[in-house]
Amino acid sequence: MELVIANESHFKYAQIISDTISESAKIRGTGIAMRTPEYIIKRLEHGNAIIALDGEKFAGFCYIEVWGNKGFVANSGLIVHPDFRGQGLAKKIKKAIFDLSRKKFPDAKIFGITTGLPVMKMNYELGYKPVTFSELTDDPDFWKGCQTCKNFDILTRTERNMCLCTGMLYDPGASKNENKERLKRIKENLFLKKKTK
Repeated sequence: MELVIANESHFKYAQIISDTISESAKIRGTGIAMRTPEYIIKRLEHGNAIIALDGEKFAGFCYIEVWGNKGFVANSGLIVHPDFRGQGLAKKIKKAIFDLSRKKFPDAKIFGITTGLPVMKMNYELGYKPVTFSELTDDPDFWKGCQTCKNFDILTRTERNMCLCTGMLYDPGASKNENKERLKRIKENLFLKKKTK
């Protein structure tokens, strides 16, 4: 299995990626935004996607979208072909797209919205925190991407305040501060233990 940064040579997989997303949406029934082959190709041509291949066979995919003048980056469209599910591939793709996002957009807040518990767990392990939608990008074009989801009416009725999806956010600035605070507490605890001995 090979995970690579996608490029023009992977355009031939756009249809199967689109079809796999559509089929998964039907099976899960929880709502997944549909993506056309043309939409997928735009992500492939800018090096903003990870594709997993088993030889020449499509195995999985995830892409980056940039919002708010590069202040926000969404990792979206995580999908694994049914032939390769249950092998931990989604987690590897998620980590690869997260690393690519951090490399290309080091100061951006990385976010995603999902109804899937496995994706929530993966996000949490990477340092994401659950947040309200108000903490995500306010770019209307991002939210237009939800129009093909069967739950879009919930999102519009609540004026983009809530849906069935959970918003999750990785804030590189907050992570640095949290790590400093944690390190400070560890040092204080060590110091207190030495004093009490």
